[in-house]
Amino acid sequence: MPKFRKKPVVVEASQWFKNGDHPDDGDEVFPEKDTPGLPSTFHPAYSGEYAGELLEGKVVRYFRRPDVDSEKPCEHCGVRMHDHGWIDTLEGGHIVCPGDFIITGVKGERYPCKPDVFEATYEPAEVEREVTALLTENCLEIERLKAELAELKVVK
Repeated sequence: MPKFRKKPVVVEASQWFKNGDHPDDGDEVFPEKDTPGLPSTFHPAYSGEYAGELLEGKVVRYFRRPDVDSEKPCEHCGVRMHDHGWIDTLEGGHIVCPGDFIITGVKGERYPCKPDVFEATYEPAEVEREVTALLTENCLEIERLKAELAELKVVK
């Protein structure tokens, strides 16, 4: 079977542990009780108990499914489902476990990636720049040495 190597593509990624962790999640918070102009999305019985806490993230939302007990442990990580997130993806959506990386792909799509897979697949982009700089430096040194050698041959 033919083998393929993944193209070296730089992606943006951040590790997610709780609501609001993604840099693009926003910073809107729950309002105080009886705040003037309270959005209609808030139930009239809202008591303000969440005032100051982050609203749902814009990238990673709260995981909510009426058919899943929020105290049930996750089959992937063992953490209760209440502490998980949900991200919309090109495939429809995925559960985000605490500790998963959220990757922004080359077309702006976002998807979760387990930490072990992330560590095996990605490295900081700075490493790529350092390797490129080192290779460039070595190539320049080789060219300098070739020029010196050519001069020595001319002198003989």
